Amino acid sequence: MTLEINPKTYMDRRSLLKGLGAVTAATIALPHAARAQDSKTIKIGVISPLTGPLSLFGETDEYTVTKIMALVADGISVNGETYNIEILIRDAQSNPNRAAELAGDLILNDEIALMLPASTTDINNPTADQCELYGVPCISSSSPWQAFVMPRGGADSPFTWTYHFFWGLEDVLGTFTGMWRSIETNGKVGMLFPRNADGETWGNEEYGLPNAVREAGFEAFAPSMFEPRTNDFSAQIAEFKANNCDIVGGITYVADLKTFITQCSQQNYKPKVVTVAAALLFPSGIEAMGDLGEGMSSEVWWTPAFPYKSSLTGQTSSEIAEVWETETGKQWTQPLGYSHALWEVILDTLKRSADPLDRDANRAALAATNLDTLVGNINFTEGPHPNICKTPIFGGQWVKGEKWPFDLEIVDNTLYPNVLDPDTVMKPLDWS
Repeated sequence: MTLEINPKTYMDRRSLLKGLGAVTAATIALPHAARAQDSKTIKIGVISPLTGPLSLFGETDEYTVTKIMALVADGISVNGETYNIEILIRDAQSNPNRAAELAGDLILNDEIALMLPASTTDINNPTADQCELYGVPCISSSSPWQAFVMPRGGADSPFTWTYHFFWGLEDVLGTFTGMWRSIETNGKVGMLFPRNADGETWGNEEYGLPNAVREAGFEAFAPSMFEPRTNDFSAQIAEFKANNCDIVGGITYVADLKTFITQCSQQNYKPKVVTVAAALLFPSGIEAMGDLGEGMSSEVWWTPAFPYKSSLTGQTSSEIAEVWETETGKQWTQPLGYSHALWEVILDTLKRSADPLDRDANRAALAATNLDTLVGNINFTEGPHPNICKTPIFGGQWVKGEKWPFDLEIVDNTLYPNVLDPDTVMKPLDWS
């Protein structure tokens, strides 16, 4: 197997941000049945936010690709024939426009057979749109299914080429409210949303969190969205204080949450609960906030406590996390499980394909997936949308750790009570 890492990835990333040129996407479409290439080498495109503000989501992607490269070094067997695997990984630099350009280049110039946008709405959606345009099977994860379907016009009709597995906003709502009900509050929630694709989805009054929070019996106050990387949350904090919000919920990224929490402290606003998606997923994000991060809560997509095993290696979630920590010297991080599971689905798809060099055959195999993976069963016939499979979600809270500065403890299993060992579910602490 050949692994092609974009050389830009391994150079000094800061200096490259100024010098990288745009990849120009061709404007002609390939026939849907076009072969990815003539030789018995299957090319797979990977687009990840390896640098930029979303890089914590992409942190496990290169690592996992290297593991997969070793696993299929001698190729894979499909219908009695051996095929080499070539993985072309590209850095979208956390930029949706860049992701779209890279996707067009991989499709039209590198003639990939399958596409893998690694994570986040800003990378998944523009990449998936290019795959729909040019007829390339695509599998993604790590963004709520509504964020993948609704902005792309999929509410009323299925997509042809693009599939996605993850939980939905209805699940994160159930998880958030499950944690909120476990602590005595006044039930008033201040909603915090950035002015970007994620914020517009999570903050949508029709299918997002605000109205759903109200229907769940809480009062929701959603001030104007904030600009990402802002240095002033005074307007949001003033509204939360004026409405006496005991709870803050929503979605932000690490830098913005740190600014918000610091300014809350400065302006003497002390909510009892802070439950924010995205920013609170990562150990480094919590450590960046120091003592202010202790007790904050978030959704949990994957944890070493998951009972599932890899269909590729037989490793448990605990073993996957332990190897990561040993080899990298870093604490396990939630995207690790999904980085691995995406490759489980890709290799399973290729092995079941009638012709792994044919995009139509790969699409048919992808749509028919029914696979037990590190994050649970992936089956697109039972989801809320024809291109979606839902996966488990839990509520977690950061507490002082022993091996690491902070540990993420599971404190709510309301939606999936039978997945985790009950002994792993703790009682949440009052953050304030």
